[in-house]
Amino acid sequence: MAGDQTAGSTRRRYRHIDKFLDKPGPSTDPDFVPGAPTIANLEESKVLVIGAGGLGCEILKNLAMSGFRDIHVIDMDTIDVSNLNRQFLFRKDDVGMSKAEVAAASVMKRCKDVKITPFNGKIQDKDEDFYMQFKLIICGLDSIEARRWINATLVSMVDMDNPESLKPLVDGGTEGFKGQARVILPSLTSCIECQLDMHAPRAAVPLCTLATIPRQPEHCIEWAKIIAWEEQRKDTVLDNDDPEHITWLYEKALNRAKEFNIPGVTYQMTQGVVKNIIPAIASTNAIIAAACCNEAFKLATSCNPNLSNYMMYTGDDSIYTFTFEHEQKPDCPVCGNLAKTILVNPKHTLQHFIESLGERPEAQLKKPTLRTESTSLYFQSPPSLEEQTRPNLSKTIGELISDGEEIGVSDPAFTIDFKFKLVFQA
Repeated sequence: MAGDQTAGSTRRRYRHIDKFLDKPGPSTDPDFVPGAPTIANLEESKVLVIGAGGLGCEILKNLAMSGFRDIHVIDMDTIDVSNLNRQFLFRKDDVGMSKAEVAAASVMKRCKDVKITPFNGKIQDKDEDFYMQFKLIICGLDSIEARRWINATLVSMVDMDNPESLKPLVDGGTEGFKGQARVILPSLTSCIECQLDMHAPRAAVPLCTLATIPRQPEHCIEWAKIIAWEEQRKDTVLDNDDPEHITWLYEKALNRAKEFNIPGVTYQMTQGVVKNIIPAIASTNAIIAAACCNEAFKLATSCNPNLSNYMMYTGDDSIYTFTFEHEQKPDCPVCGNLAKTILVNPKHTLQHFIESLGERPEAQLKKPTLRTESTSLYFQSPPSLEEQTRPNLSKTIGELISDGEEIGVSDPAFTIDFKFKLVFQA
C-alpha cells in the first residue's frame, strides 16, 4: 500500500507531462497508444546524453523533469571555475571534479526517482555495444570533430534487418546568441556530415605572423598548436579533448606570450582556440536544450511528429527561429555512396591540396592520408611510410592523378574513409 502511494505521488509530479500522453491529439502518430503503455515506455527509455557542460546541464535537468527515468551521461572534462556562471549544476566546491559525475549527482539529489549513470571518459573509448543499448542519443557537444565521430558511428551501426539498430540522434549546438537543434535518423535522413559545410572552419592566421610577429594571445596558442606541436610531438596525433595535450599547448603558448610581452593567455582561452569554442550564453543554452529535449520526448512517446529536421535560432537581434528540412547528399562520405566532387587546380602541389582539406567547409580534415586505387599519395604515419611518400608533396596534382580520378582520404580523428573525385579547374 505504501509503495502504491509512493508511486502515485511520484507520478503526480509529472501530471503536466501526462496531459500530452493520456489522450491522442490532432498530430499524434497513428501508432500512438495513450495512457499507461506510453508512460511506461517513456520511463523505461534509456537515453544517452553526450556532454555535461552548458548544454548538457540543461538537457539533464529537462529530461529528468520530463519523465525520463533512465539517463546516462558521458563527458571527459572536469569542472573549471569559469564554468560556474552558466553550468548551474556545479558549485565552487566541485571545481576539479568530473562534470559527468557531479551533474548526475546534482540532478538525482533533486529528482530522487531518476537514475543517472555517469561516465567520465571519451566517447571514442566506447564500442558499438555500448551505444546499441540506448533508445536515443542527445548531443550537447562543443566540438565538430566529436559530432562527426558519433554521427559516423551511429550510421555504421544501422542494420536494415534490425530496426533496433537505428538510434535517433538529437544534436544541439550554440554559438553566442545563436544556436541550432536537429534530429538525425541515421541512414534515413541528412546526417551531420551532409551538413558539414554549414559549419565553415575559422579563417586561418598567416603562418608568417604566427612564426615571427605574434600580436595577440590567440596567435601564441595557434603557434603552439601548429608549429610547436609539429616540431616537438610530430609522432603524436593532437587530441583536442585530451587535458594533457591542452595543458602542453597552454604552457608552450604562455612561454611564447611572455617572450613577446603579450598578456592574456589562459588555459580556458587555449581550449577555446584549439577547439574553436565560441563563448556560451546561458539563455541560448536553455532555449536549445529545451528544443532538444522536446524532440527526445516526441521520439520516445510518438505523441507528436518529430522535427524534420533542422531548427536554427538567433537571439542577438530580437528572437528568431527558422525550421527547414536539410536533404541527404548522395555524395556524403558517411551516409551516401558516391564520391564527393572537389574542384582542384592541377598546377597546385599535393602539399597545397592537403592544407586546403583543413580549410574546405566540406572536408575539414587536419591530418589526411591520401591514396588512389593504384598508389599511395601521402601517409601521415607511420614515420617510415611518411618518409617514403614525402617526395610527392612537392609534385603537382596533375603529375600524380588524372582529371576526374577518385582518391581515398582517411584521418585519425574519424572512423570512416572519405572518397573525393578530383575535377581539374584552372
